[in-house]
Amino acid sequence: MKMVVAVIRPHKLHDVKTALSEAGIHGLTVTDVRGAGRQKGHVERYRGSEYTIDLLAKVKIEVAVTDEQVDKVIQTIIESARTGQIGDGKVFVLPLEDSIRVRTGEKGEDSL
Repeated sequence: MKMVVAVIRPHKLHDVKTALSEAGIHGLTVTDVRGAGRQKGHVERYRGSEYTIDLLAKVKIEVAVTDEQVDKVIQTIIESARTGQIGDGKVFVLPLEDSIRVRTGEKGEDSL
């Protein structure tokens, strides 16, 4: 099993969620996060003063999948989140040692 973690632009969340659902992936966790990468932030003006916004709003999506689903999930996220602009995000794949469904006690891939 693997944990696929994607950090994307907030306005692309609906597109990614819809694409994952159409691909047969229904369980995911979404968190509002802030971060900095190559995009470096931007300068905003408020009442005549300039402020540097260096941590930009992003959305983190976490999806637990079987090893066979990993490539499909990654490709789905990339295709639905891409705008072609700097700041589109990143996808990380982590090993997932175990998973347990709280309600039934199912373990491993059966719990996904």
